[in-house]
Amino acid sequence: MEQIAKEKFQVVGAKASDAEKISKPSLSFWKDVRIRFRKNKLAMFGIIILILLIIMAIFGPYMTKFDYATNDLMNTNKEPSGTHWFGTDDLGRDMFARTWQGARISLLIGVMAALIDFVIGVTWGGIAGFKGGRVDEFMMRIADILYGVPYLLLVILFMVVLGANLTTMILAMTITGWINMARIVRGEVLSLKNQEYVLAAKTLGASVTRIMARHLIPNAMGSILVTMTLTIPNAIFTEAFLSFLGLGLTPPLASWGTMANDGLAAIQYYPWRLFFPAVLIALTIFAFNVIGDGLRDALDPRLRNKE
Repeated sequence: MEQIAKEKFQVVGAKASDAEKISKPSLSFWKDVRIRFRKNKLAMFGIIILILLIIMAIFGPYMTKFDYATNDLMNTNKEPSGTHWFGTDDLGRDMFARTWQGARISLLIGVMAALIDFVIGVTWGGIAGFKGGRVDEFMMRIADILYGVPYLLLVILFMVVLGANLTTMILAMTITGWINMARIVRGEVLSLKNQEYVLAAKTLGASVTRIMARHLIPNAMGSILVTMTLTIPNAIFTEAFLSFLGLGLTPPLASWGTMANDGLAAIQYYPWRLFFPAVLIALTIFAFNVIGDGLRDALDPRLRNKE
């Protein structure tokens, strides 16, 4: 019988030597989040809008020869033109310069409110969730009492007692704004503190601060980031709302809220005075909301498993 050469045989299926090979390169959690976030076209569009707004807030006031606070009573309520790109207001101030100067104030209010909520909320909620028992009960009851105080009444009280300025507005918005962050962090810490790696850290003698900083807070960072991206547009909208109530910043400071409040009275005859700040408020809120939605989807392990 003729012997068949080995070269004529082909291996069907996987080779035994390839059984232990990894088909895909390993990805860290945050690298996988970045990849998934970049696939979200709407979230990336929000990132582009936000970057453009920040760039214009930084350089916009220097792109025109007019100052945002200088009155020119000879050029009041001028339509948008090659000289005044966004027109002028009732005092002849250039709307283009005021719009991007107002962007600085509005974005600063939103970012500062989010940062203060982050520091207080993460600290308060983290300690309450980690300690548990009476400490948790006492701390969260304090948060509940503050949450029950009428928000508008508290803001008006701060504005009347401390005066209407930027610092007072940020303080008034954050005096109870951190409570939502604290509740979210507390819930995350309660679900994480009994994990094996946390118990191992306790067994090895790690301090509470080290466990919080190295294990609990990093693992709860997903929910924290999503909450922060939603806090910023909420603070910007709150500032605009307060301006409509007459509790906004004092002149010559400008924000999108104060500009929208000024433009509302002239909407029938000079609509551009309301159009530009209103559109930018809407774009900013839209950008942060879609970014927050994109982060939530990228951080959701249930959606990752379906892919």
